[in-house]
This record gives sequence, structure tokens and C-alpha cells, in this order.
Amino acid sequence: MAQNARLAAKVKTSRSLISSARQHFFDHGYSATSMEAICEDAGVTRGALYHNFGGKIGLFEAVVRQINHEIGDRILETVNEERPTLNGFTQACLIYLQLASEPEIQKIMFREAPAVLGQKLRDLDAEVFLGPLQEALEALMTDGVIVALDAVVLARLLNGAIMEGAILIAESDNGEDELARVLRALEQIIVGLKASD
Repeated sequence: MAQNARLAAKVKTSRSLISSARQHFFDHGYSATSMEAICEDAGVTRGALYHNFGGKIGLFEAVVRQINHEIGDRILETVNEERPTLNGFTQACLIYLQLASEPEIQKIMFREAPAVLGQKLRDLDAEVFLGPLQEALEALMTDGVIVALDAVVLARLLNGAIMEGAILIAESDNGEDELARVLRALEQIIVGLKASD
């Protein structure tokens, strides 16, 4: 019973820290965010932050994981297909880029995270998106919708292209125009995979 109470308290503390950190990272950026401010807003001690996340960068990773899962959930809510279609697959990829253009997601994930996390950002992204992307491609190949290629390689290439597109949009002075250009290019890449009739 005591162990369950400790676990519940740990989960509550973690949630409070992630929520507070997410707001601070969005408002001030990673470098300008202090652990003291996060802990004060979360109503916990600095020791709790270290205990739960090992430090500021571990907490930032947790925020990125949370955002990644939210993006994945929102894509599934929008594109709900038992069996992938080319249209549904294309829409899922395009929705990712549209979600990545939302101010909070864009700042934390595609402006701050590349500099803070480096390769780790790609690893975190792959944890959520690479498996479903590969499975969808395999299903489309099995159904003869797209050309038969190495699904592992193709999933990695598409995942990389989508992430680079999101970063390109984030770095642009005119995000809406850049989003439109990236969406067109990505859609053309996917259409190019279509199997000939």
C-alpha cells in the first residue's frame, strides 16, 4: 500500500514538472529556463527534479517525448483506417508537418530540441513514429499500392525527410509559405511511390 502511494506521488510530481517545464521551455527557451523556476511553478523541490529526471536535460527529453506522443495520438484520431490507404498515409504525413507548425510544438521540438538534444531528438522521434511508418509502408506494399522496396530503409528516409521539413519550416521567416512548399514536395515524394496500374 505504501509503495502504491509512493508511486502515485512520483507520477504526480513527474506530471507537475513536465507541465511546468513545457510552459517555461515554450515561453523562454531551453537556455533561459531555470530549474528553480520550473520547480517553483510545479511546487516541488529541485531534488525532486533530479530524482525524477536526472536534471534539466532529462526533463526536456520528457517534454519532447510527451509532445511526440501527443502528435502521434492526434494523427491517429484524424486518420483512422483499419488498413492503410495511400491517401490516408499521405494525410498522416502531411498532418505531422501541420502539427509541427503549431507555435508550441514548433518552438520546443524544431527550434530548441535539435540544438539541445542533437541525435537524441531523432532517436526519440523514431521511438514513436518509425514503427508505425514502417508498418503502414509494408501494408501498402503488400496491397500493391506502392512499389515494393525495403520498408525499413524507406521508413527511415521518409521519417528523416518529414523531420527535416519540420525543421526547415521552423527556421523560415515565413512559416506558412514554407509549410506549403514542404507539403507539396512531400506529397510529390509519396505519390512517386505509387505502383503503376
